[in-house]
Amino acid sequence: MPDDVPMARQPRRLTVGVWPEGPPEPTGPTEPHGPTEPHGPTAPSGPGEPAPWVPLPTITPWLTGLRSWDKFYAAVFAAVVALTAATATGTSRVVALAALAAMLPWYLLVGRPHIAGPDTGSDRRAYLYLAGLVLLFGLAVWKSTGVWFLAFALCPQCFHLLRARAAMVPAVILNLIGAASVAYSEPNHYGYAQAAALAVFGIVFSWVYSGFVLGVIEQWIAQAGLNFQLDQTRAELAEVSREAGVLAERQRLAGEIHDTLAQGFSSILMLIQAADAQLEAAPSTARTQLELAAQTARENLAEARMLVGGLAQAQLEPGTLEDALRRIAARAGHELGLRATFETTGAVRQLAAGTKVVLLRTGQEAIANVRKHAAAGSVAIRLTYAEAVVRLDVTDDGVGFDPEVVNGGYGLRGMRVRVAEAGGQVQVTSRPGQGTSVLVEVPG
Repeated sequence: MPDDVPMARQPRRLTVGVWPEGPPEPTGPTEPHGPTEPHGPTAPSGPGEPAPWVPLPTITPWLTGLRSWDKFYAAVFAAVVALTAATATGTSRVVALAALAAMLPWYLLVGRPHIAGPDTGSDRRAYLYLAGLVLLFGLAVWKSTGVWFLAFALCPQCFHLLRARAAMVPAVILNLIGAASVAYSEPNHYGYAQAAALAVFGIVFSWVYSGFVLGVIEQWIAQAGLNFQLDQTRAELAEVSREAGVLAERQRLAGEIHDTLAQGFSSILMLIQAADAQLEAAPSTARTQLELAAQTARENLAEARMLVGGLAQAQLEPGTLEDALRRIAARAGHELGLRATFETTGAVRQLAAGTKVVLLRTGQEAIANVRKHAAAGSVAIRLTYAEAVVRLDVTDDGVGFDPEVVNGGYGLRGMRVRVAEAGGQVQVTSRPGQGTSVLVEVPG
């Protein structure tokens, strides 16, 4: 998982919008923060630490339920208005209802936009709204004690506008004002006890409520951070897989080109050089070698077309693996002027296309090495069908080499890689002056 992905931390307040295109331009001293892509606001975990930002969905889950909060506020507000209209009388009823009526546009025009808007880092508008709310609430509850129940709708707004500790101040003030109104309306021991109980209950409820909702928001932001990390990890893995696939395809094409086109061009060059040397002394021999060069060129062209088209291997069309290996042996004999033989042992059976290609390319590479290095007088290709495996043995009587000293070039390395991918193994046996044997065994 990436180590440099910032994790979201505790939000400043319970309900906050998220900028779809990054945070707004700062209007004062700001803290540095992360990428300007869709993200959610977080708070630094320590003094002087930059505030990290992580990509988040457009809105928080609490903001998703803002309409539900509006319904809750409206229900409590309507109940308090009905209670005030039924219990208050005279001037007190008019003043209380007027204060309550003023709360409605105050919330819709000032409070709610700030609740739903992005966290700009400034609480001035929130304090202005809450100050007006406290004044209107105090005026209404002074004229009608029943307005105190509106505190259950007003206290949550404090935590939607400010961080938890700061929000406790207006929440406590609202509850104390409500409690004072109860005590004022019933100035006896019972009234005082009831006011104190209601104040304690309201304050404790506000504190527990804020802790619960903050926990929900923290879990959501943490999950958003984890989801972001997961998405980044998936993207990185997809990129790694893509690069690995590209590299594997390049290696496959390099092996195919080496085993087909490069070896074909080498044969063509050797045949043309031999024909040029025999052109005057033995024209018929030169003509035969030129015909072989032309045939090799045609086969190379077919191989090139198959590689471009990503189709089946041209050497296997038409005929079987045995036919293709027999043609390779015959061509080697004509090109090099040596005795080349091919034989098959065991019960011939149908092999997978991939297995056929591995055996064919191995035979081509082994013959190419005979052509380039062996100076051999004879070469034998033997294809053996055993019980669970197929073996290909290419043996020559050339100069040989010391495997401890010579590790082989690209061709031998490519042969080992190709055979290993097919679940097989390669064994090269050689000694200076005693020829070379290449034995390949693959499941089949």
